[in-house]
Amino acid sequence: MSKIQRALISLSDKNGIIPFAKGLHSLGVEILSTGGTAKLLRDNGIPVVEVGDYTGQPEILDGRLKTLHPKIHGGLLAIRSNAEHMKALEQFEIGTIDLLVVNLYPFEETIAKPDVTLEHAIENIDIGGPTMIRAAAKNWQDVAVITDPEDYQKVLEEMRRGVVSTPGRENLAPTISAETNLLLAKKVFVLTSRYEGAIANYLCGQDQKFPDVFNFQVTKVQDLRYGENPYQKAAFYREPSSLQEPCVSTSKQIHGKELSFNNILDLEAALGLIKEFDQASVVIIKHTNPCGVASGYGELSDIFTAARDADPLSAFGGIIGFNRRVDEKTAREIVKDFYECVIAPGFDPEALEVLTTKKNIRLMEVPTLAAWYKTREVLSLYDMKKVAGGLLVQERDLLRENTREAKVVTRKLPQEREWDGLAFAWLVCKHVKSNAIVFGMSDHDIIRTVGIGCGQMSRVDAVKIGTLKARSSLKGCVMASDAFFPFRDNVDEAARVGVAAIIQPGGSLKDTESIQAADEHGIAMVFTGTRHFRH
Repeated sequence: MSKIQRALISLSDKNGIIPFAKGLHSLGVEILSTGGTAKLLRDNGIPVVEVGDYTGQPEILDGRLKTLHPKIHGGLLAIRSNAEHMKALEQFEIGTIDLLVVNLYPFEETIAKPDVTLEHAIENIDIGGPTMIRAAAKNWQDVAVITDPEDYQKVLEEMRRGVVSTPGRENLAPTISAETNLLLAKKVFVLTSRYEGAIANYLCGQDQKFPDVFNFQVTKVQDLRYGENPYQKAAFYREPSSLQEPCVSTSKQIHGKELSFNNILDLEAALGLIKEFDQASVVIIKHTNPCGVASGYGELSDIFTAARDADPLSAFGGIIGFNRRVDEKTAREIVKDFYECVIAPGFDPEALEVLTTKKNIRLMEVPTLAAWYKTREVLSLYDMKKVAGGLLVQERDLLRENTREAKVVTRKLPQEREWDGLAFAWLVCKHVKSNAIVFGMSDHDIIRTVGIGCGQMSRVDAVKIGTLKARSSLKGCVMASDAFFPFRDNVDEAARVGVAAIIQPGGSLKDTESIQAADEHGIAMVFTGTRHFRH
């Protein structure tokens, strides 16, 4: 148990501090504070002693130096059960500080601004804050340190319980348990490691995209029942930057069984693809690959059935992603079959009533996609893949080409409806495991996939599998390939099933042969100049 008689409060983010400080004052705790925090407390009628008055040393260097003083750090670091430590405090007239409440300058928020300068970033590197909280956390047996406003109320309630349950409490200070102090101390070192890592990444990244040492921190969201297989233990972690976009880690489960490791992978795949589309769209994922995708301007239920009917056998037991709220009519179509998960920006109450009749279906609500559509072009985020003994780090593939600007390389030009189909198939192909082939068809107000060939060792096999997956005629459809055709056999196979237009990156040594084949078959073909491998 640590007795709380004196607290030091110094905050950048002052949200929630007034009720907490009033609670401390009501418990008889003396409060020290700095600058703006001291003014805020005083303006709200809370007695406070300025740190400069307490130490006898005013703030200097534009506020860079204010808490680095023996009267502060001695009060935090002294071990109360160590007679020599306490004798030193008495000798140098240093009082103990039993509770420290600090949050750090907002460095990460500062460098996230597009117009931030190096000078401004450096001024937001906190010195006194990390030094104080590390000192307090090191001495956690005697000092409580709060860095998270979420802990204000919990700590205050514990202090109140300690006073109330102690006979003769009017002569005793409120207390905090050693267990609580240790939990708070752990938070400190998690915070400081992340904070210093962000500074190192930023400064080292000034002259190189990928710094020599890459710091990365994630926070556990939940333990999972198991990993990809029942004998593998697993957990799900969230990275801080996830708050910038709608994703699995910012979604909320509102119904169904606990998420599995594989569910999360599939949900990530569904969201990654669904976020490509501005118009109403539906994606059905199986084993991280899309098996049905549809997009258009009709009713959401019609768009869903178009995606489902592209490959209903594979869709069974899959994960469904929507970029619009799910309505009742669409929900009634969903419950006709078995699906593992549905993720969407929301569900109408009537839709929830229908969907929750399925006990185990996992319903996930993701934050609105509207902000994402505005910011996705400017985000610069990392994509990481773990390998044994190392980590692969790359920029995320957020490239969005204007397919209308693709180079037409054949005598025949794509027709207007084919251009729309090519744009759709190209977006879908970007999210199919390579080698990837996507066949698309435009039907009235809905564009849909009609066949997908994914993850094949040879591209022509991906073409053949895509044709085999089709449940309707491919005559007049479009075809997308995530990388160039090494041989003309891909075009010949496409011609056999009636493909009208093809989109691919180009860049093969035998491009002329593929172009010649397209001309022979009367197929329009365009080159984007960029590929979208997905391993």
